[in-house]
Amino acid sequence: MEELAFTMQLKPGVVAEYQRRHDEIWPELTAALHEAGIRDYSIFLDAASGRLFGVQKRLPGHTADALPGLPVMQRWWAYMADLMDTNADNSPVVTTLTRVFHQE
Repeated sequence: MEELAFTMQLKPGVVAEYQRRHDEIWPELTAALHEAGIRDYSIFLDAASGRLFGVQKRLPGHTADALPGLPVMQRWWAYMADLMDTNADNSPVVTTLTRVFHQE
């Protein structure tokens, strides 16, 4: 399984709302992520900085690269844009991280 780690940035004072929206994640978005081959997805928060750390585990042959073109993904980005740093298309500004150590 492929593993991808990345960071995103919340705006100040929005942690509770970010958590609430994810607690109520849309079933159609969950289904789209699953259909794209994402089998494990976690987001962690550094409360001091508002920095989010995401980890996705993806099946071989996943289609996660097609997610930005889905209407449900575009609606989610628009819904979340007021809470985080975003690009012009409302997608979150993402910094991909490089693994430097792993132990099983």
